[in-house]
Amino acid sequence: MKTPTEIVQLMMDNDAFSHWLGIDVELIEIGKCSLKCKITSEMLNGFLIAHGGISYALADSSLAFAANSHGQHCVSVETSISHLGKVLLGDELTSIAKEIYRGKKTGVYEVDVFNQNQRLIAHFKGTVFVGDKEW
Repeated sequence: MKTPTEIVQLMMDNDAFSHWLGIDVELIEIGKCSLKCKITSEMLNGFLIAHGGISYALADSSLAFAANSHGQHCVSVETSISHLGKVLLGDELTSIAKEIYRGKKTGVYEVDVFNQNQRLIAHFKGTVFVGDKEW
């Protein structure tokens, strides 16, 4: 069986969007993941703040990596996010995913997204389907 690090590398190899986000993997363990990215001008909306999809995408990638770290292919089936603070050009976001529940066919994860000042800017929850295929 592959390690969580090997699995994330395989996932990142084919993940053009995460590369565009400039994601750096800070931590990957079974059921846990922490990622970072820096906000660039291409990520801003008409209010000159980061589009909500940026923190969502960062949290979603954390969910994906944490869920797949067990060695089975997982895909999200339901996700939600609460945006709690604005994100500005140059901010550095950190997402921290933790496993809440892992069953034979589903898993539940929570992801908090912080800015460089450790201010919580988003809270994300996701449920994944645990497939039979192994990495």
